[in-house]
Amino acid sequence: MIPPGKWVRTLLWGLGVVTPLAAAQSVPPAVPATEIFSAAQIGHALSPPTPTVGRTEPSTANAPLDDGQWTMPSKNYASTRFSSLTEITAQNVAHLAPEFQFSLGVNKGQEAAPIVADNVLYVVTAYPNYVYALDLTQPGAPLKWKFAPTPLPASQGVACCDVVNRGGTVDQGKFIFNTLDGQTIALDVKTGKPIWRTRLGNINIGETLTMAPLVAAGKVFVGNSGGELGVRGWLAALNEDNGELIWRAYNTGPDADVKIGTDFHPFYADDKGTNLGVSSWPAGAWKIGGGNVWGWVTYDPELDALYYGSGNPGPWNADQRPGDNKWTTGIFARDPATGNARWYYQMNPHDEHDYDGVNEQILLDMPFGGTMHKVLVHMDRNGYVYVIDRHTGQVLSADPYGPVNSSKGVDLASGRLIVNPDKETKVGREVHDICPTASGAKDWNPSSFSPDTGLIYIPHENMCMDWTNVQVSYIVGTPYVGASVHMKPGPGGNRGELTAWDPVNRRAAWVVKENFPIWSGTVVTAGNVVFYGTLDGWFKAVDARSGAALWKYKVDSGIVGQPISFRGPDGHQHIAVLTGVGGWSGAVVSGPVDPRDGSAALGMVNVMSDLPHYTTAGGTLYVFALPR
Repeated sequence: MIPPGKWVRTLLWGLGVVTPLAAAQSVPPAVPATEIFSAAQIGHALSPPTPTVGRTEPSTANAPLDDGQWTMPSKNYASTRFSSLTEITAQNVAHLAPEFQFSLGVNKGQEAAPIVADNVLYVVTAYPNYVYALDLTQPGAPLKWKFAPTPLPASQGVACCDVVNRGGTVDQGKFIFNTLDGQTIALDVKTGKPIWRTRLGNINIGETLTMAPLVAAGKVFVGNSGGELGVRGWLAALNEDNGELIWRAYNTGPDADVKIGTDFHPFYADDKGTNLGVSSWPAGAWKIGGGNVWGWVTYDPELDALYYGSGNPGPWNADQRPGDNKWTTGIFARDPATGNARWYYQMNPHDEHDYDGVNEQILLDMPFGGTMHKVLVHMDRNGYVYVIDRHTGQVLSADPYGPVNSSKGVDLASGRLIVNPDKETKVGREVHDICPTASGAKDWNPSSFSPDTGLIYIPHENMCMDWTNVQVSYIVGTPYVGASVHMKPGPGGNRGELTAWDPVNRRAAWVVKENFPIWSGTVVTAGNVVFYGTLDGWFKAVDARSGAALWKYKVDSGIVGQPISFRGPDGHQHIAVLTGVGGWSGAVVSGPVDPRDGSAALGMVNVMSDLPHYTTAGGTLYVFALPR
């Protein structure tokens, strides 16, 4: 008998029977390389590369001078995750060693970035979302305070993809974060006492909050999770001072709800029209259509614009929702003061493969077509690196960075993805070897950019899947998926890759292959070092220019968190990361999930059944430095 309150999670993840490691099924064979389109076949750009026109870098408004702190997960509004600190270099990183560790007391997927401000290090954990403040001025960084928000326990039962939290932010004397049960909370950084707390989500309909809030322009921007339970997606703006709701913009429904008005000027014809958030759906389906904002939100002070991606439409069974399903799986530009939409671009109209559009946007000034452009670079789950003019929403280039055969490129005249009919999903038809898989060529875990190398460091997957649509009915607060998925390794058999991508020349500079998909973020430093973690519990450093392995350290659990670089009160550079395997990819370890059930965790267990042989559940903060 399944315990009360856990049956929703069981339907999404599987029964969770603990079995001996030897009983796990074997990982399926890799998809042949002949099944994949080449970059020459499906990569497109409006103009040949013109790298000599100017230097690719963020503006100083979006990436101010580095003060050695790390106050938001993305490091800055440009979302570069670049540290200008140079004490740790490619020449000496081999000597890096742990300085201290701190147990989080929660052995679930720890996806957050540690935050450092005014010599205090802050961490927010997976459910129950403890917040710790550690005093970096004292030996061993003792606990300054702890806050336990006591989220509703039932929120665990409606969390789609583990009970994760992607971090908090320090601003104006407050540490601001979300809880799984739908609250946004601001704490006094000195005392850990709540200044305000606002409930935005409703777990009774399957709605949770897992994303890291963005604080900008006096507001706190928060989006919801729950697309796999038929929850309608939105982005909300709160007053930073008191937590009061200023506006909420939905990603499906009538123009008034989506905040589409006279200021809305999309670049492509398919995104122009009245109430497309209603007419591009079957009658009433937009009300339970997903499009959630559980990933990254970016603010551009130069253009005073907010950018974010919307999630997948619901259900996964696309036969049940004919139409483009606006405004899911796309990128919005909005006015941060009013929420009014400025432009929108849809990467995956009528998404058939769970290709959420929630991944990060990196804001750069970049040469293209003989002139400098203000662009956002978006690594989508559908496998393409998009370079988009952030004034207009026009796609300048779109190139594959991972295995792709579900589409045949992006038509730059219309902006539409060219869907491969051989990989379209239909009820009663099992489609084999779809690449990339449902979690994408890359999931939420963020990339980093170095202005010194001009490269983007993309942590991603090399995985594909088999897919069968099944009919599903909507019942409030329960899974609304309608698909049977079994994932498998991509070409070559390695399931993960770290790719250094040159956005100007539209190609990979180098690639590091990993046995498991990379589910951590990356951070890159001015010392020409890239740090990232692996699911089997290695924290690694590679050369930012060549990809050469420089250093690795075995930690207590797999890494799905976001590493950072900061200057401590001692004046020295430190590297910090959370361990704690989990999330979608690590559910087979932290679930517990039956490793014999390939359909468990929405098909992820089929390709990750061997992970329990390599790591165990955990939850620890590690801080590294050079010996002194």
